[in-house]
Amino acid sequence: MMNQAEGLQQIAAHAPVNVIAVTSGKGGVGKTNIAVNLAVSLANRQRAVLLFDADLGLANVDIALGLKPQYDIRHVFSGERTLEEILLEGPSGIRVVPASSGVSSMASLLPQQQAGIIRAFSELTIPIDTLIVDTSAGIDSSVLTFTRACQEILVVICDEPTSITDAYALIKVLNRECGVKRFQVVANMVDRAIQGRQLFEKILRVTDRFLDVQLGFLGAIPRDDYLRRAVQQQTPVVQAYPRSQSAIALNKLAAAVDKGIVGSRDLGGLSFFVERLVNHHSMELEI
Repeated sequence: MMNQAEGLQQIAAHAPVNVIAVTSGKGGVGKTNIAVNLAVSLANRQRAVLLFDADLGLANVDIALGLKPQYDIRHVFSGERTLEEILLEGPSGIRVVPASSGVSSMASLLPQQQAGIIRAFSELTIPIDTLIVDTSAGIDSSVLTFTRACQEILVVICDEPTSITDAYALIKVLNRECGVKRFQVVANMVDRAIQGRQLFEKILRVTDRFLDVQLGFLGAIPRDDYLRRAVQQQTPVVQAYPRSQSAIALNKLAAAVDKGIVGSRDLGGLSFFVERLVNHHSMELEI
């Protein structure tokens, strides 16, 4: 049976993968919608995208895309299915790793299940160059586990006081407890473009004063009726209404990511992601 070291060596031998977390301090800010549309837009730019629904206790991605999984990540943890066997194909050819309601958090996985994660990714044979990890909201252990393991972190905010304060809390915890120093901010559901920049500057003033972090602004996604319709239709707006203002903004976001504004593709990739996941759990088990 493949051990952890062998699994990581096999993953490292794969082509470089850009690993991006899409996260938020609170729910209701449209995080999953941004993750889904970012994945589809990148796929439209000829990227091979794997979208991982890392909200293990409450599946959202498959619902947003109107997909109906027969198997999910729970069956990978149990050994009943491989990661490749549970993958769903979404719009523009993206692949989706579906979550499942009622699955225990990553923090409670047993050592053999941790090894199963490495084995699952090391046995993946489909070519991917971009992994998007849609985390749950907040600062619980599973969010920190997944987010800190990614190369780049996109923090989604909206024009609500609790969104800003909770986003700051998430950045603070990831910085002080996990050593993360680089974040990218996306302002969602704004009424005017300048509003997104103003929201970013609000959180920037606080992080500059109290934290040792680099905060970048990736852009703002406007609120429009087409986006609302697409959500109701369980279809990405970049596919259903590509000329809408929200779709144009989301495509610009994908272009920024694709051009390397977020980061380069040679910072560790998939092996970095999985190794950080396992190391985090190993430390927790020792406490």
